[in-house]
Amino acid sequence: MDIVNTGKKLHQALNVTNVAEGLAPLLIRLYLAPVLIQAGWNKANSFDSVVQWFGNSEWGLGMPFPELMAFLAIAAELVGGVLILVGLATRWASIPLMITMVVAAVTVHWQNGWPAIADASSWLADGTILHNEQVMQAQEKLAMAKDILQEYGNYDWLTSSGNFVILNNGIEFAATYFIMLLSLFFTGGGRFTSVDYYLCRWLCR
Repeated sequence: MDIVNTGKKLHQALNVTNVAEGLAPLLIRLYLAPVLIQAGWNKANSFDSVVQWFGNSEWGLGMPFPELMAFLAIAAELVGGVLILVGLATRWASIPLMITMVVAAVTVHWQNGWPAIADASSWLADGTILHNEQVMQAQEKLAMAKDILQEYGNYDWLTSSGNFVILNNGIEFAATYFIMLLSLFFTGGGRFTSVDYYLCRWLCR
């Protein structure tokens, strides 16, 4: 019984933190919203190229109605990103964004496996369902590229902002953003930290 009572007391102690339960959704929103807004802004600034990429079946995605699909993707990321940033209609805004992430993962990233950055030493790239041979070959290619740069270029200056990597463009980021959006769908914008919270209080009153 002492163990049970101790467990209850610990649980009650943890419940004190519920007053700050809106902090976690707030941090997710502040992390995620700039990523979404930037993605939508980039698409909007290169709308014609995005439409061509969406519609072309040879080197693009081969989607039907590419103009409409591009517009919906931009609207979801730009408008949805702003709504999530301020915490307004958070749960509703997360729905089209989750759909966008699923479409991106399936049509763009799936064939590249899981890792966003090619790392042959990662267990996520070797022997998994999303195994991809190009990830396994990346280490050799990266080493050769570094050798060439060290011999013919100013390698110290070229790497002064960070090490070179090979972009694998796997589903890692799309899946991560989907999970964050799914969390916001269930939690909402957050207690005390979102417009939704105060709007709901006003409407209920």
